[in-house]
Amino acid sequence: MSEATIYRISGPVVIAKGLSAKMYDLVLVGKEKLLGEVIQITGETTTIQVYEETSGLTPGEPIENTQAPLSVELGPGILTQIYDGIQRPLAGLQEIMGDFIKRGATASALDRKKKWEFKAIAKKGDSVSGGDILGTVQETVNIEHKILVPPNIKGTLKNIQSGKFNIDEVIGTLENGTELKLAHKWPVRQQRPYQQKLAPDIPLITGQRIIDTLFPIAKGGTAAIPGPFGSGKTVTQSQLAKWSDAQIVVYIGCGERGNEMTEVLTEFPHLQDVKTGRPLMERTVLIANTSNMPVAAREASVYTGMTIAEYFRDQGLDVSLMADSTSRWAEAMREIGSRLEEMPGEEGYPAYLASRLSEFYERAGRVICIGKDAKMGSVTAIGAVSPAGGDFSEPVTQNTLKITKVFWALDAKLAQKRHFPAINWLESYSLYSENLKNWFAKNVAEDWPAQRTEAMKILQKEAELQEIVQLVGSDSLPEKERLTLEIAKLIREAFLQQNAYHEVDTYCSPKKQHGIMKAILEYAEMGRTALEQGASIERIANIESKNKLVKIAFKTEKEFETEIKQIHQQMEQEFKEIIT
Repeated sequence: MSEATIYRISGPVVIAKGLSAKMYDLVLVGKEKLLGEVIQITGETTTIQVYEETSGLTPGEPIENTQAPLSVELGPGILTQIYDGIQRPLAGLQEIMGDFIKRGATASALDRKKKWEFKAIAKKGDSVSGGDILGTVQETVNIEHKILVPPNIKGTLKNIQSGKFNIDEVIGTLENGTELKLAHKWPVRQQRPYQQKLAPDIPLITGQRIIDTLFPIAKGGTAAIPGPFGSGKTVTQSQLAKWSDAQIVVYIGCGERGNEMTEVLTEFPHLQDVKTGRPLMERTVLIANTSNMPVAAREASVYTGMTIAEYFRDQGLDVSLMADSTSRWAEAMREIGSRLEEMPGEEGYPAYLASRLSEFYERAGRVICIGKDAKMGSVTAIGAVSPAGGDFSEPVTQNTLKITKVFWALDAKLAQKRHFPAINWLESYSLYSENLKNWFAKNVAEDWPAQRTEAMKILQKEAELQEIVQLVGSDSLPEKERLTLEIAKLIREAFLQQNAYHEVDTYCSPKKQHGIMKAILEYAEMGRTALEQGASIERIANIESKNKLVKIAFKTEKEFETEIKQIHQQMEQEFKEIIT
């Protein structure tokens, strides 16, 4: 058979002749052996998307098939790493060639020299299958890495031993001759198997008041954060990465601007995990794929991140996955689609845009993992969307909203008013609220669901009244309606606004969230009673305890209990004075 060679080149798309390959096979293109993936086979020609810059390639250069799909290496050492879209460690590449990465560069995804202390749990003679725990490795101070039997392997253990091993050394053997190691590979486009998907009835606590109280997300849930430039998508996702009660964070910078990605890469290694006091990077994997990197690698990066997240889920851990942003991923698909001369769909995006987005988000979920240990784990997928000009009617946003169950709509007008997080409470929604209300009622407070409903009613009423206010002014409204505006303003300023850069206000526990909202609704109730008994709206609006309530979020958890009781007592006293 004749040697496979390049026939035609069109940007990241290369057409090969004489190549015997299957769909999604990984191939090495040209003399520099650039990584590529088979995406189309037509007769004698094979279409390859190349993950690196193709300038300088010429027809006739050789192509080599690896006979395997694009896969990630999963094992100890994956945490704390910063990878590119195809799991090449950026620190490893920098060591080899400095700050400027050359084409065809390769580096091992995991450290092959480091010895890990492996403690075997399984014993000789045990019957094992995919997902069973062979033993453990202490990867970081607080994360115990479970070494699992790869999903597609089963048999009886002929031998297994504890000790110090690197990832290439054999830790055990099955009777059929299969060797078991600390690490294994898994194709990125193939979902890792699980036993059963569970109902989304446990919340992912984020410490962000507007999210936890008004628009909560479940563990294993899916959420979209669309918003125009400068509305705070990256900061919101960083807050979720820092503060959510997931044990592992996978952050995919998919086609973001270089300066934003640099900020994330320089900030994350120095962040402290409040729960443990250790660096946050010890439970984080970063995937950096900026907008000036090759377009095909951008398309692969979300699958790389999702596969890593599923691997930690299979160990019985809760994982939060941030994709920032799926719009750039969709743009990569559009560019590749146009190179392939595919029939374009709406706004030039490929016709399969919706199905690709579905495939990605469907891999999220809270599941019972495979294996006999009945582990439960979850992957919560949160995707930022960057619609051009903040237009939520464009295809990526619309298709994402059809799939995801939570919509946090970022609003440029709120951001301009310095209201952060700039989540518009009238456009946003959460389809998990009903599923999660029992959990909040049981674990935080019985009146949590009722408080949420009452707060939303007040905010919606304010929106209706604002239209009248803009026409005739607030002074012409009845006093009852003016009080509603005051209460809504208090909800916005004391509750919905949250300072991500303040050491106390950056995180607010559910108990504290409930306490603040309860105090605001008590003010509302006392205000209405006072109004009925003849008090003026001016006196109700200007009581001192109301101003204290605006600042209560900046009190620490220890100070909060005492402070909120004092405010409540002062409020009761002030309303008594107003009425008499």
